[in-house]
Amino acid sequence: MNTSHSSSKKSVLKRLLAERNQQPDRVAEIDEQVRHLFQRRAALLVLDMSGFSRLTNEFGIIHYLAMIEQMDSSSRPAVEGNGGAVIKQEADNLFAVFDTPRRAVEGALDIFRSFQAVNASVPESRDLFGCIGIGFGNLLIIGDEDVYGDEMNIACKLGEDLATPGEILLTPSAYDGLEPGRFDFEPIEYTIGGLTIPAFRFIRPRYDLEAPGDGDY
Repeated sequence: MNTSHSSSKKSVLKRLLAERNQQPDRVAEIDEQVRHLFQRRAALLVLDMSGFSRLTNEFGIIHYLAMIEQMDSSSRPAVEGNGGAVIKQEADNLFAVFDTPRRAVEGALDIFRSFQAVNASVPESRDLFGCIGIGFGNLLIIGDEDVYGDEMNIACKLGEDLATPGEILLTPSAYDGLEPGRFDFEPIEYTIGGLTIPAFRFIRPRYDLEAPGDGDY
């Protein structure tokens, strides 16, 4: 991570937001500057590692922190191998951006494959499981340190609160951004506090169903 670059980007954003607060007559102008500097249309993957309370109670916080390090080191190659970039890792969550929803889904699948490889070689107490939410839309990406936006908020809700271990949930925008025929999904709705949250649950990659030589790998 280029810390000085990220700090510079955050400093610029902080200055612009301070000016926005102090000069209400310039709100539209400053908002346009912020969008010009930071806005990008991208897919966002939010990974939440499962089992915090149970594992911490049973094995202690140091054990769980070591598992978070294993999660991070296992996930990054899967993200980068699909053209993505990890923006940040907070507690047992990892946030990554991709150019397209397809790359984000492929990244998610490779993360879970990496977890399976780890689980095959470690004791059961160190098995990695995760839940993933994916969004797609206009995001404010602050260097390689932070990301904001509506799709970020919904992807966090899907990955952290609604997906079950091993599950990948997409926002409607992320699903609509996929080219047809590559994956199978099913629509699903969640209701929280009277609010309905539509999503799409990953079922399988369609290329696993194709005969060798068929399709575009």
